[in-house]
Amino acid sequence: MQCIEVEETSGARYFSKHACIPPLPTGLSRRVVEQAVAIAFQVPLYELRARTRRKARVAFARQVAMYLAHVACGMTLTEVGTLFGRDRTTVAYACRIVEDRRDDTLFDASLDHLETAIIRLTSALRVLES
Repeated sequence: MQCIEVEETSGARYFSKHACIPPLPTGLSRRVVEQAVAIAFQVPLYELRARTRRKARVAFARQVAMYLAHVACGMTLTEVGTLFGRDRTTVAYACRIVEDRRDDTLFDASLDHLETAIIRLTSALRVLES
């Protein structure tokens, strides 16, 4: 179960991790993350889903997708690995790589926006499901 807090901020909803909401089905969460990352990194979905490493920028986009599935969607490393056809240790490595890149303030801000968008979208989908 993912935990978030909903606060009103200038008419818009802002989400942070404090209150609990039920998880989305993992397949739906994966599609949300994949679409968001594919658009943000301008990488075709078929390359993002490829079993092989591909080019460095595609591999990094996939690492970001795995990181966001873990952080924004609250999936375990094992669940993320299963969804992306990777071992949980590969997912853990991807998360470390992305966390290291967050030292770059521009990348950190971009990733923060992407994470917030994914959390908002998955929260909206939960409302539609109920």
